[in-house]
Amino acid sequence: MSNLEPEPLNQLPSAVQESAPSPTTSDKYDHHTFPPTTLSSISKVSNKLGTSSTSIEKADLAPAETGATHLTDWLFRRHLLKRLDEDAIATQISVYDDPVLAPHYQPHPAFENLHRFDPAARWTYREEKALVRKVDWLVMLWAAIAYSALYIDKGNLSQANSDNFLKDLRLTTNDFNFGNSLFRISFLAAELPSQLVSKRLGPDRWIPIQMCLWSIVTAAQFWLSDRTSFLTCRVLLGLIQGGFIPDLVLYLSYFYKKTELPLRLACFWASSNASTVVSSFLAFGILRMRGVFGKAGWLFLIEGLITLLIGIATFFRMPPSPTQTKAWFRPKGWFTEREETILVNRILRDDPTKGDMHNRQGLSLRRLFQAALDYDLYPIYILGVMFGIPTTTPETYLTLSLKNLGFSTLRTNLLTIPYTVVGMVNLIAITLISEAVDSRSLVSMAAALWVLPCLVVLYLLPAMPHPWTYYIVATVLLSFPYVNPPQVAWCSRNAGGVASRTVNASLYNMFVQASDVISANIYRADDAPRYQRGNRALIIICCVNLLVLYPGTRTYYKWRNSQRDARWNAMSPQEKAQYLSTTTDQANRRMDFRFAY
Repeated sequence: MSNLEPEPLNQLPSAVQESAPSPTTSDKYDHHTFPPTTLSSISKVSNKLGTSSTSIEKADLAPAETGATHLTDWLFRRHLLKRLDEDAIATQISVYDDPVLAPHYQPHPAFENLHRFDPAARWTYREEKALVRKVDWLVMLWAAIAYSALYIDKGNLSQANSDNFLKDLRLTTNDFNFGNSLFRISFLAAELPSQLVSKRLGPDRWIPIQMCLWSIVTAAQFWLSDRTSFLTCRVLLGLIQGGFIPDLVLYLSYFYKKTELPLRLACFWASSNASTVVSSFLAFGILRMRGVFGKAGWLFLIEGLITLLIGIATFFRMPPSPTQTKAWFRPKGWFTEREETILVNRILRDDPTKGDMHNRQGLSLRRLFQAALDYDLYPIYILGVMFGIPTTTPETYLTLSLKNLGFSTLRTNLLTIPYTVVGMVNLIAITLISEAVDSRSLVSMAAALWVLPCLVVLYLLPAMPHPWTYYIVATVLLSFPYVNPPQVAWCSRNAGGVASRTVNASLYNMFVQASDVISANIYRADDAPRYQRGNRALIIICCVNLLVLYPGTRTYYKWRNSQRDARWNAMSPQEKAQYLSTTTDQANRRMDFRFAY
């Protein structure tokens, strides 16, 4: 949490003053209906605070997070923002502090952290900041390492491509494209099944299983001999790795509030950039082993064994939840009882929907289809298909293009490092800006604005450009701010429930993988070496993203919110309370839910 926050409101949010949340407040936290329970938790609060259950003391609570300031305030007037008193109460006001609303938001009886749920719990900013740092070191760091392992194994094909990989296996460019397409189609097909398995087994079990399985297949590529073995391994890797990214995102959501998650996802994706840098240096050394024992696939074998060790270690580094960190190999656990109470209650106060099911509870087909048919998330899915195409295609072919322009195998791998490092910095920067100004749609347009002029220059380059000229243009292009982390968090926030997030995160990633399938087929062999037809297509797609899709998505969500505002404001307080008590609407279908844009 930042040390700088806007001046607190002088009044409590209307969601805890009236019998139902107002539209101006409901977009600060997602709402969900649970089976009505007794007012026992409210009585517990009342007893601890010495008040009646109909008038709970709220003066010791922090105001609900508004999530953002205006862009101009954030850039030019940060000195006017009030500095937090770290010893002040950080417990965020929520629906659990209203005796009328609280029964409708109680955690599910099977919720694994129910024994630490306590609406009367209070903590300071100092305690919360120290605990979040602890979670960062214990949970986020290893999640980033696990994600890096994925990209070590996904990136070694590109590195091998700089070492005559295609010639060794007697493959053409189109064979290479077909293999990448098969990988992405398999990856896409495995997304939802993987999420269903993860929800049943728990991501803490399924993630390390996936890692170990794909590491074995990666290492087995040491024995690749022809087109058939190449395509077989591509399919197997896609089927095993599919769903891994949404699994990790779901797991991290157990530990972080929705305003904290985007930055962690940015670090999460930045770790893949860091792994690219590390693997480039590894490739620089390992590729020199070509010919040892008459083999050329040492890169696959060694990096596969490295990620296998990481996968085995992950079994011991991913506890199921904040209150389940004790194990035979970790008898004291990671958190004290006080820390567990803070972790559980700050998450539920931020988003009550995270208590609506057990972390090893499978999804019913009905919930699955409900989430899949949620048309309000289709605009984000369309962005998932389109946003990455203008950059994925040039990136896939960078090493091959540099090799064709005369760079050596070893220099080609080292030349990928600068854009990787700059891209990592831009990734974190764009995520910080997105959350600071609370405008995902407009900030996400930054990638298209960055890439468009570079694509135009690539299109205008001569048939055989100077190698360093091409390299500089390609490096600037591929240093773009990667907007996928803000969009993943955007999709998660607009899904509105654990079950919905599980499915919708998979669907979003499926569309991203579909984007990769399209990208893999834009540069064709008959368009080489300039790929003018391909670059022209990329320029058109970039303009559509910039001028149509992002502004259109923002307009759609503003329109949907205004529709619900009109209906909600027309209801009396009694009608709102009746709706909360009887509605069967779930997640973002509820009238008191507001979409982020």
